[in-house]
Amino acid sequence: MPLCFFVSDLHGNTRRYHKLFERIAIEKPDAVFIGGDILPSGLYSFTKEHLVPEEFIDDFLTGRLVELKEKLKTLFPRIFLIMGNDDGKAYEPLVTGLEKKGLISYVHNKKMVFETYTVYGYANVPPTPFMLKDWERYDVSRYVDPGCVPPEEGAFTVEVNKKHLPYLTIKKDLDELSGQEDLSKAIFLFHTPPYKTTLDRAGLDGKFFEHVPLDVHVGSIAVERFIKERQPLITLHGHIHESTSITGHWKEKIGNTLAMNAAHDGPELSLIRFDPEDLRDASRELI
Repeated sequence: MPLCFFVSDLHGNTRRYHKLFERIAIEKPDAVFIGGDILPSGLYSFTKEHLVPEEFIDDFLTGRLVELKEKLKTLFPRIFLIMGNDDGKAYEPLVTGLEKKGLISYVHNKKMVFETYTVYGYANVPPTPFMLKDWERYDVSRYVDPGCVPPEEGAFTVEVNKKHLPYLTIKKDLDELSGQEDLSKAIFLFHTPPYKTTLDRAGLDGKFFEHVPLDVHVGSIAVERFIKERQPLITLHGHIHESTSITGHWKEKIGNTLAMNAAHDGPELSLIRFDPEDLRDASRELI
C-alpha cells in the first residue's frame, strides 16, 4: 500500500519546502508528486535578477534534496515533478539537472513506471492573462477567453517559433502523450485543472473585460474531456490557488477518476496524502 504525497504551487517558498521535507523525513512516503510552479516568480525572468531562480535550484533545492537522500538512504522517495506556467522555461535545464543527480524524476510530457502504476506528466495550461507564455498552449482550438493573452502575443524565456504556436493545442499533446494506452492504473500529474469543476474556480465573480463577463472557471476543456473519455485512475492538479477556498472542495470524482487540486491561497503548505490502492482515504492537511 504505497503512501503518496502531492503538493503544488510552492512558488519558491522555502518555508513550504522545509515543511514538505520534514514530513517526508518523518512519514517516508513511497512517492512525492510536485505539480508545478516550483520556482520563485517567473517575473524574475524579465529582470536583471536572473540568479534568484538559479540560486534557488542550485543552492536551496539541490542542497535540501541531497540532505534528505543521505538521511533516508533506500527510503528516499521517487519525486515526480513538473514545472508550471509561472516557472521560466529557461530554468528547465537546471531542473533536469536534479534528475541527472538522482534526486527527482522530471516527468513533463513523459511516461514513467512507479510500482504497478504508470505516471504521466503535463505542465502546459490554457492561455492566461499573464505575459509569460513558456508553458501555455491553446486548449482545444484557437479560442482565447476574454482578458487572456494569446500565446504568440506573449513573452518567452527561451527561443520559440511563434508561427507554430497557433497550431499547438493541449488536446493534441494529450492524445500524443497517452496514445492508445490503458489508463486504468495511470496517475496524471497536470498543472492545469479540468474545466468547469470544483478544482478550477477562480475569484472572478462580477468581473468584466470590455463589458464581457469573465468565466469563473479557468481550467482546461481538453483536460476535462480527456479525463471523461480516458478515465485515468488519478489526476493531480494545481494552478488555481483560490479554488478550494471558494468551492470547499479539493477533490472531485469524474466518472471513475479521482481528481485532486493541491494549490492553496494561504501561507500554509497544502499536503495531500493518498494511497492509489485505496483512494477513499485520500486526505488534505494544511501545515
